[in-house]
Amino acid sequence: MTRLELVIVPTPGMGHLLSMVEFAKRITDTNPNISIIVIVYHMSIFEPSKIASYIESQSSRLDPTRITFITLPPLENPPDPSDPSYFGTLIQLQNPLLKKAVQDRQVKPAAFILDLINVSMIDVANDLRVPSYIYFTGGVNFLYTMFHFQALVDAHGVDDISGLVGDPDSELDLPGFRNRVPVKVVPYMFLDKEFHRPKFVMNLARRFREAKGILVNSFTELEFSTIEALNKMDNIPTIYPVGPMLSLNNRGDAKPSNKDDISCNVTDEDNIISWLDGQPESSVVFLCFGSMGYFDTDQVTEIANGLDQSGHRFLWSLRKPVQDESLGNKAEPSENEIFEEALPEGFIDRTAHKGKIIPWAPQVTVLAHKSIGGFVSHCGWNSILESLWFGVPIATWPMYSEQQLNAFTLVKELELAVEIKLDYRWDFKTGNYLVTAEEVENGVRKVMDLEEEMKTKVHEMRGKCRRVLEADGGSSYDSLARFIEEVTHKSQ
Repeated sequence: MTRLELVIVPTPGMGHLLSMVEFAKRITDTNPNISIIVIVYHMSIFEPSKIASYIESQSSRLDPTRITFITLPPLENPPDPSDPSYFGTLIQLQNPLLKKAVQDRQVKPAAFILDLINVSMIDVANDLRVPSYIYFTGGVNFLYTMFHFQALVDAHGVDDISGLVGDPDSELDLPGFRNRVPVKVVPYMFLDKEFHRPKFVMNLARRFREAKGILVNSFTELEFSTIEALNKMDNIPTIYPVGPMLSLNNRGDAKPSNKDDISCNVTDEDNIISWLDGQPESSVVFLCFGSMGYFDTDQVTEIANGLDQSGHRFLWSLRKPVQDESLGNKAEPSENEIFEEALPEGFIDRTAHKGKIIPWAPQVTVLAHKSIGGFVSHCGWNSILESLWFGVPIATWPMYSEQQLNAFTLVKELELAVEIKLDYRWDFKTGNYLVTAEEVENGVRKVMDLEEEMKTKVHEMRGKCRRVLEADGGSSYDSLARFIEEVTHKSQ
């Protein structure tokens, strides 16, 4: 058979890039007659040097006849990152570069697979008469909400839903959810008119409808009801739940490899694992808030006091915020500095027998360790899938993007997590507030002394995570096979 070529275009942020590269590997593992070109563009807010190092590490290990990386040249006049239209403008400007890169290969691709942010690149696919698919790195809950609100906005002829949702303390009836959804957990991007985000997100949803299909990093057994509701919507492309897509060395029980994470310092990781090895099984609560997660001094103090009062062992990724002048003095969490000066006096000495504080955390490796009994998480979708894969229960502490909706889904819809907070947000204008030491203490105790019914549910979901990828009847395996059949058939 003639080998088919697919073009994959991720957003150059590590969470999106890793997920889409794992998807590329899954496709090539499944079908020997498909090769993939991963085309990466420059976006200054996502640390280009880190992206370049990751691509170099992958290129050195992958078969270049199966997966090839192409990096587009940087824009001569990139937009200002502080501009509200930055994302849309920057991606639109990539279109001529993308088209040239594809045409230079002199091979017509069978399909474009575009990260959910890269919808304007559908125009390039259309120009080349190539079908386009969306790769959705979040959960079906978020995808459903995007489509629901977009249809609502268009039906009322408005730009956003802020005037349609009612009181901020009210709840909404969304057909894809069993429970009424509090407005406070609606992703703020739907409401933040100041930065034009609602218009941007609504346009994403509209353009999703132009795609031939949407590949979602989730699985039927996790979000069955929402997938069912989504499939009943009008004018929705075919939905392919193909997850979980996780960066594991053998997608099994063995210790995961963190070689894909170029932030990984082997010595630091060895020290962390050595400490975990000395802890009893399921005795440690792990606190980690994602690649962008950090707190101010007051909040760090409350977390520390809550941990101290809980009495539980802990591993805490406490990263110091560092000002980045290139991003308008926006704070970014350090990769290698602990925010030690924010801790209460004597805290480190007082808890040395039961706790360890680290900056960067090898999250997958930690979650795989037998000593971890609970995970205080920001509820990013990748983190949720990782915790479910290893059967580690979550205490929710969302921070930004769609994480409040993810937390609500885990706690209320699926009953797979306990709550520290569901509606915490960073920005004071949008409802940020101090989570007290008592709330931290209660959340840690709940997740570490989990009720038997929820413990059973988490364990069962761990098994389902793995079975969906199996060739013999796995729902995600079958979903990916349907997608490959669709692409193969259309290319003939």
